[in-house]
Amino acid sequence: MENTKTIKHPGELLLSKIGELGMKQKELAIRTGMSEKHISTVINGTKDISASFARKLDIALGEEIGTWAKHQADYDDYMAKLEEENGITDEEVGILKTMKEIVDFFLEIGIMHNHCGNTEKIIQLRKILCVNNLSVIPQITYNAAYRAQIKSSTNINPYVLFAWQRMCELATEKITVIKPFDREQLITKIPEIKKLMFENNPNIMIVKLKELFCNCGVAFNVVHHFRGAPVQGFIKQTESGKVILCVTIRGKSADKFWFSLFHEIGHLINGDMSARFVDFDTVKSEIEERADIFARDTLIVPNLYRDFVESEKYHSLTEIKVFSLLIGVPHWIIIGRLHNDGWLDWSYFAHEVPSFSWRKE
Repeated sequence: MENTKTIKHPGELLLSKIGELGMKQKELAIRTGMSEKHISTVINGTKDISASFARKLDIALGEEIGTWAKHQADYDDYMAKLEEENGITDEEVGILKTMKEIVDFFLEIGIMHNHCGNTEKIIQLRKILCVNNLSVIPQITYNAAYRAQIKSSTNINPYVLFAWQRMCELATEKITVIKPFDREQLITKIPEIKKLMFENNPNIMIVKLKELFCNCGVAFNVVHHFRGAPVQGFIKQTESGKVILCVTIRGKSADKFWFSLFHEIGHLINGDMSARFVDFDTVKSEIEERADIFARDTLIVPNLYRDFVESEKYHSLTEIKVFSLLIGVPHWIIIGRLHNDGWLDWSYFAHEVPSFSWRKE
């Protein structure tokens, strides 16, 4: 805003004040007779300072009576002007509430800043998502969301889906590739990619995957997943020819992660890219089937797998491990395939399959 002086949320002022006094939130809670949770929500900007709490703060912090009520009144006046000048609507406030999980994540990783109310959060989101009003988002994501909605009963939140796609772009924008997407180079890198299945440290594995993909003109990253965006991957080709490839760890199991990754590689090699391709894990189509076949047959040689199943040796963990050595993949890849194909109950050898969990970078 040009003509309105920026006013800080009272929670931010409160955090600064107790910092000056060397006072912890717990002590402030005791001094005011409020819960630590209440203090925390005010400081984080998710709760305003009521008249009664303002008076308690004045006393606890040795301020003149009316000080904190004025801080809140000044902020309320500022936000009213901000809302008026930026055209914030009740509809956008409602949209913001449906995006709570992804907004909390944006706050956690520093894409958005806290200590502010809904109006400022909406303005931040608009800037991040490159829209002048959050309500227009369904018009932009319509094709992707509609494709998923008509193919399954899964609930799609178009606002979360759009924000998730933007997050993928942000997660890869600093990754520099050495050339535009090179399909043939990617094909030659598949054996090296498969070897990384043996890497026990997921963080090292991701770093090495980024390097391999970079040499093929692909900016790769693993991203968080959210309710309302039931996706397993995102592909986008930029004007420079660089391809963005992001996958989630929705399944947690290592075998599912690797199948999803090779599924996305299948899309790249099969030429399924468009300007923006959202890969929903609940949508089935001929394109998805081709990518599934690529992933399945790349991970495990089809005829050798068929012979192994027909031999009925898959009931033995030792035999599974012997077979895995023969075809050059971790034994848990075989177990995951046997589970998926119904040859083994999901409980059989499930403890052998590593799990991935999300950690922010």
